Amino acid sequence: MSLPFLYDSANQHDAESMKKAIANKLMYSIGKDPRVAQPKDWMDATFLAVRDQMVERWMETTRAQYSQDVKRVYYLSMEFLIGRALSNALLALDMEDVVRAALDEMGVDYDELVGLEPDAALGNGGLGRLAACFLDSMATLGIPGMGYGIRYQFGMFKQRIIEGRQVEVPDTWLGSVNIVDFPRDEVCYRVRFGGRLELEGKKVRWLDSQNDVLAVAHDIVIPGYATKSTNTLRLWTARSTREINLKKFNQGDYFSAVEEKNLSENVSRVLYPDDSTYVGKELRLRQEYFFVAASLQDIIHRYLSTHDNLDRLEDKVAIHLNDTHPVLAIPELMRILLDDYNYEWDEAWAMTSKVFSYTNHTLMSEALETWPVDMIGRLLPRHLKIIFDINEAFLKEVALVVPNDTDFLRRVSLIEEHGDRKVRMAYLAVVGSHKINGVSALHSDLMVESIFADFARLYPERFTNVTNGVTPRRWLALANPSLSKLIDGAIGQTWRANLTELAELKGSADFPQFVEAFREAKLENKKRLANYVARTLGGVINPHALFDVQVKRIHEYKRQLLNVLHVITRYNQILANPDKNWQPRVVIFAGKAASAYHMAKLVIQLINDVGIKINNDHRIGDKLKVVFLPNYSVSLAEIIIPAADLSEQISTAGTEASGTGNMKFALNGALTIGTLDGANVEMQDAVGADNMFIFGNTTEEVGELRANGYNPRAIYEGNKDLRDTLNMLASGYFSPTEPERYRVIFDVLVNWGDHYQLLADFESYVATQAKVDALYAKPEEWAKRAIYNVAGMGHFSSDRTIKEYADRIWYTKPVKL
Repeated sequence: MSLPFLYDSANQHDAESMKKAIANKLMYSIGKDPRVAQPKDWMDATFLAVRDQMVERWMETTRAQYSQDVKRVYYLSMEFLIGRALSNALLALDMEDVVRAALDEMGVDYDELVGLEPDAALGNGGLGRLAACFLDSMATLGIPGMGYGIRYQFGMFKQRIIEGRQVEVPDTWLGSVNIVDFPRDEVCYRVRFGGRLELEGKKVRWLDSQNDVLAVAHDIVIPGYATKSTNTLRLWTARSTREINLKKFNQGDYFSAVEEKNLSENVSRVLYPDDSTYVGKELRLRQEYFFVAASLQDIIHRYLSTHDNLDRLEDKVAIHLNDTHPVLAIPELMRILLDDYNYEWDEAWAMTSKVFSYTNHTLMSEALETWPVDMIGRLLPRHLKIIFDINEAFLKEVALVVPNDTDFLRRVSLIEEHGDRKVRMAYLAVVGSHKINGVSALHSDLMVESIFADFARLYPERFTNVTNGVTPRRWLALANPSLSKLIDGAIGQTWRANLTELAELKGSADFPQFVEAFREAKLENKKRLANYVARTLGGVINPHALFDVQVKRIHEYKRQLLNVLHVITRYNQILANPDKNWQPRVVIFAGKAASAYHMAKLVIQLINDVGIKINNDHRIGDKLKVVFLPNYSVSLAEIIIPAADLSEQISTAGTEASGTGNMKFALNGALTIGTLDGANVEMQDAVGADNMFIFGNTTEEVGELRANGYNPRAIYEGNKDLRDTLNMLASGYFSPTEPERYRVIFDVLVNWGDHYQLLADFESYVATQAKVDALYAKPEEWAKRAIYNVAGMGHFSSDRTIKEYADRIWYTKPVKL
């Protein structure tokens, strides 16, 4: 059925038509006269005008998916760090020039307007940004996909730095009006908690649930680049099944009147509530079930809109679990098939295990999610019984393959029996999925050799690798217009959809004119970052200095602390030899620490304390500066990453699954200093060993050290530079008002085992940093190697990643438009 649209948005590709569209939105949707409209009003009106372009494509794509009865991919993730939507939409639609011209004629500054949009607070780190890159690539490739997550009211938190310390405050990103998503009040599902089970023969009934929550959908349009293909990110917000208790309210008991409503709706307020307490853990478990229960109900509803029964579910639905957070979807689908549609166990399990696939994102066993049996039993009694039943059937199967080996059965059981019994969510994901993938070649190999070794013995065909990638649209075309323009002039514009074309740039490194233009583009980005630092922190940094950057979630295994140890050592070396021709360097950090992660927060404080000392030491001048940029986000990354000369990817070998920051930096012309960890290994193969700075122990050497008895104190005592640096921490040099502040860091590294082996890699790291200085002193040679990095990044596009998922895991084809 065709609809009589008021105007044809397809014809708004000239400035005059776009002016009219924006003016109409400003008046009729925002309700403002142009003479009194505020900058945010103009931003909202512009986004609404641009969104119209996407909506028509969105509806056409959806109709095509239904009419062609394609197999759909449903990507379940607790995080989607999508960044700003307006600039991304304009890039996808190739409308930036038109909108810029229209706004200019209306007296509105385009760059200021785009910068007003807050980042959607739907994620924290690499997990969420990866999911966002994947949605972009699915849409661009025409893969019929849909993301499912939670519409967090306050995100994780907004990070402020007060007296050097991280302080968490609510991130009110939604504001008073949100125009990024479409509310779908009619798409509403009940999510149940608590209650009891009743058995009627083989039938199990889940009764008397308590504190039920309604999940209401909000849809965000995900446009593909240079295509009509457009997908959806559906986010759930929690709504209480009960409004306020009017009787209590009228009696003056105002807090009790809204207590139940607030408790129910807490489920979608904050990303990753502090789980250091039992109450916090319970809220997180509620969150995870809330979003998978709503998503599964919605998936079944969508499927049944074009099918009479669920018999072909596995042929038409692929559900992908991004890490362990959505793994409750496995028992939830079993519950639906068994209880709501009366399938027999074996048939339901066969369908379920063919529908699901799972990406593992960590090799650290302590980071694999587990939930107390008693907690699941109290909140989700039906699901606990299903998990027990899955485990029983699985262990019977294992006993036939590995007979008379109770230790093996104990190791692979979905229930951890030591101490308080816990459900091992990663094991449930492995047992309930037809494919399990790691996210880099090294990670996937280690995954089947370590945490899932027993399962790889049972199901070797299930395990595979799909190396991560990043979208070149946001992380080069959008984030780095100066470099993008240079690349366009050299090889054309089609690299945005075919990143392997960047390989053609390698020959350009031999042309001095191109090398000089490349250096000018980098300098332009560094000036942009320097201006940002001046505006936000009031500090002055020299854009001609080497920008040494480490921006990512703050965690001990990512080893920001190793970076700080080098900074302090460098500081001491400059003081000891001030007349040496030191290469000026600005060391830049950004990232959030989980609110309950004391050591990570202490590292942030140390970075700031070290920065205060060094930045105010007149003896150092511009030779060394330290900057911590608060509240790291996608939009901040778009400023930092293009400006970086050196990318710090220095995790302990064998701990980082892949990394995607490493890819973004190299794509933007930074050289990497890193260990042979995660995707660094594949990046070295792609860009050439001479064009990276690799240091430290390998994964095998890290393992040997642990096995043979690692002695960090001996390293401390044998290296004077290291000893001086650590003694400064222990003595309170950087915290004179609280001398004991960093004593615990000294103890962790020297006396308590140095779990992530910073001291073992310290000497190699410092020596490699000296090689960095030597190369940066040769600007043309540095630029050539940076160009080789850009040219070698074609493999690390999320388009390639998604094509591999579609071909080898999801078994789906692009929709035809």
